Amino acid sequence: MFDTLSDRLESVFTSLRGKGRLSEADIDATAREIRIALLEADVAWPVVKEFIAAVKERAHGVAVSQALNPAQQVIKIVDEELVAILGGEARSLTLAKTPPTVIMLAGLQGTGKTTLAGKLGRWLKSQRHVPLLVAADLQRPNAVQQLQVVGGRAGVEVFAPEPGNGTGDPVAVSRAAIEHARRMGHDVVVVDTAGRLGIDADMMAQAAAIRDAVTPDETLFVVDAMIGQDAVTTAEAFRDGVGFSCVVLTKLDGDARGGAALSVAKVTGRPILFASTGEKLDDFDVFHPERMASRILGMGDVLSLIEQAERTFEADETARMAEKMLGGQGELTLEDFLEQMLMVQRMGPIGNILGMLPGMGQMKDAIAQIDDKDLDRVAAIIRSMTPAERHDPKILNGSRRLRIAKGSGVTVTEVNQLVDRFYDARKMMKQMAGAAGFPGMRRATKKNKKGKKGKSSTARAGRAPTRAGGAAVPPGLGLPPGMSLPPGLSPDLSNLKLPGSDPNG
Repeated sequence: MFDTLSDRLESVFTSLRGKGRLSEADIDATAREIRIALLEADVAWPVVKEFIAAVKERAHGVAVSQALNPAQQVIKIVDEELVAILGGEARSLTLAKTPPTVIMLAGLQGTGKTTLAGKLGRWLKSQRHVPLLVAADLQRPNAVQQLQVVGGRAGVEVFAPEPGNGTGDPVAVSRAAIEHARRMGHDVVVVDTAGRLGIDADMMAQAAAIRDAVTPDETLFVVDAMIGQDAVTTAEAFRDGVGFSCVVLTKLDGDARGGAALSVAKVTGRPILFASTGEKLDDFDVFHPERMASRILGMGDVLSLIEQAERTFEADETARMAEKMLGGQGELTLEDFLEQMLMVQRMGPIGNILGMLPGMGQMKDAIAQIDDKDLDRVAAIIRSMTPAERHDPKILNGSRRLRIAKGSGVTVTEVNQLVDRFYDARKMMKQMAGAAGFPGMRRATKKNKKGKKGKSSTARAGRAPTRAGGAAVPPGLGLPPGMSLPPGLSPDLSNLKLPGSDPNG
């Protein structure tokens, strides 16, 4: 969603690299370019005006750090101001002292409230809650049935005493749901309310009546991040007409300009609590302003990637693979790469994973060309090898490679490419292990050898690997320890320049 904004900001920062210091003219020109980039991203003008004023004031008056070049100084200021307009810091869900906690969803029709209810229910289950979804949208055709389907997929009970489609009283249903939750031991109730295609007095009145009936601990305004300036107008109307405590952004995976995400929190004074980034029930998480700012500035989101890996993998898996990558258990084999590939597949689409790595905004075209089916092709090639061939690819002569190609349905050239890239990847891993490229890995490996328990090595890998001198290593191997991309799937990173890492700056 923020690709265009990221590209424009990257061009601004690139123009500053190589400068020894920032002049008044440089600051004014940079502020002007950032203003244009934000307006083109459909950010609300009051937000842009305040943002630019803050950036210019800090750029003029800040005590210049000798450790940062001009581009890094501007990036640091812009990053901190982006975090500020996005809400400052992540906010946690407010839980009632006496269960059940009541969460009311409000917003226009088509913003994805019903799907979000299922995602929220699944997330609450992962947090060891016992949620209940309430079908209080009794007007939209098949809204009740949709919530039942989504709730079934999420494994969450749905309270739906009325068939909907214009039948039933949503206020009575909401009130009855609270009593049902108390009887059945549900500690969180999520009320899915009706919406309209636009601001409507009847909708506001019904939402207010439900609010008064259930007294929600959290009222979440669900906004489609793709609708631009209308998101701000609608949010202000709901804030004044019904009131809400937090914002939830949906459809952040869309290709719109994304100004709503950068405007709604600042304009309404309400923080963004959750973000939804896709159609799957797992495409949902707590919104972190600092991580979103990092992604907009092309610096990746390594912390989210690590958290996703830790949710997906067991600690012993990552520890074992980390030790393997350090050379503690012999050289990496194609069997290891097959195992790693299956681990990657469990995390989701490869493009999403790469998009969280620092500097990958410059590689969007290369990432877009990566097809998840390539993973299946690589797996087929490796599985067509014998155990001996997977352990020692040096024995792969011409006849063996032809047999493998026929067995996996690919060409001999593809087999050759996989083997060649495997050797390149193994060589790079050796170099990185020798340079202690993965923060915390050696310490974690030593602890594992001593039999001590501790956090997974991924928990300490919150920054990208670095070379001597502090320059960033190409992030194709910047994944959490114990996990790397299979050979043949990493884009060519030889020309990659990370923000602020210009060796000449």
